[in-house]
Formats: sequence, structure tokens, C-alpha cells
Amino acid sequence: MAPRVVGVRPTPRELLLAGKPESVSDAALLSVILLEEDVGLGARLARAHPIPTGLWSLRAEDLISHDGIGPARAAALLASVELARRASLNPACERRAISTPEDVVALCEPQLRGCDREHFWALALNTKNRLIRIIEVSIGSLNASIVHPRELFKEAVRSSAASVVVVHNHPSGDPTPSSADIHLTQRLVRAGDVLGIEVLDHVVIGEGGSHASLREMGLM
Repeated sequence: MAPRVVGVRPTPRELLLAGKPESVSDAALLSVILLEEDVGLGARLARAHPIPTGLWSLRAEDLISHDGIGPARAAALLASVELARRASLNPACERRAISTPEDVVALCEPQLRGCDREHFWALALNTKNRLIRIIEVSIGSLNASIVHPRELFKEAVRSSAASVVVVHNHPSGDPTPSSADIHLTQRLVRAGDVLGIEVLDHVVIGEGGSHASLREMGLM
């Protein structure tokens, strides 16, 4: 391997391979993903879609509208964003304690960020309020999700859950519970009482980590 010339700045790719990702700018990271030596394209993309919030809601057509990005590069970037989203719910989180609405937001908001439809989940907890698993109950529309209590509790029973916390996002960004949210929560509480699985809270997540707890609001 040829010796490095003194004073020559390492490239973003070299910094990543050397285990120094913190030294690489957002624009440079995007350029590496796009296999660009020049950070110009990454810089333009970062300005148009600020990191991190802008990337979560990216669509293929948004990317292809930029000069220099075709379907292959758009797919590579979308795959990277999806991997980051999935990595935010890694195995290290599986036994974390869920004690407050803020714990729910910290766990779920990275996965729900930028989603353009309502996603309704249940956090299955053990007797010490530690997470057993996340149950994906349903994916709805822009402003509603269809949730059947039997589907939620079937998986909760299968997981041997002692209790559950239900959570869903509002793509509008406003976490204020709707009348449908309140009615559904009350149905779930009643069903949980019958099965011996307590519904501890229903947390609605909005934009930027904003949230509403139906328990704290006295609505359940």
C-alpha cells in the first residue's frame, strides 16, 4: 500500500473505513451512499431534504427529481433510510423498561417518523413492565387505522404479556386524540379486563416527538 501523502485530507470513504464516521458530514455520507466522489450532489440533497427529518419522508420521485439521481441511486438511498429506521428498534431494546409515555416515544418515534399513514402498535410487556415485543396491529390511512381488539390480544396472549401499551402515529403531526381514538381505547381496556391483560396507556405520536397520553389526559 502506498504511503499517504502528508497533508492530504482523507476522503469520506477512507474515514468511514478507518472507523471515524463522526468525522464525516451529512452531505459526505449521502455522497458515499450515492457512490459520488464529489460531495456536491450530497450537499444539494441535504439542503433540499434536511437530515434527519427530511430523509424519513423521502419518496422515490423526490430523489429522481434531482439531477444525477436515477432509479438505482434512489433505491440505494431509500434502502439506507429504511435500514436506519429498522436499526432504531434493535435487539438491545427488547427488554427495556416502559414506564412513561416518554419511554414509548423514545422507542417508537424513530420508526414512525415520516410515515404517511397511521400505524397502530401494541407494546407487549412482562410483569416488570419490560418490553417483550412490539406487535404491529394495523396500518391504516392518512387519518384512521382499523384496529380489531381480537388481533391485538391474540398476539398479546401468544407473547404471554402481562400488560400492553398501545401506540399509534398521527401523520398530520398533531397528536391530539380523536374521538375514534378515545372510543377504541375504551374498547381495548374492556377487552383487556376480560382477558386479564391490562392496557396501561394509549400514546399518540405526532411530529417531532410531540405526543399525547390518554392515561395522563384521564381518557381511559
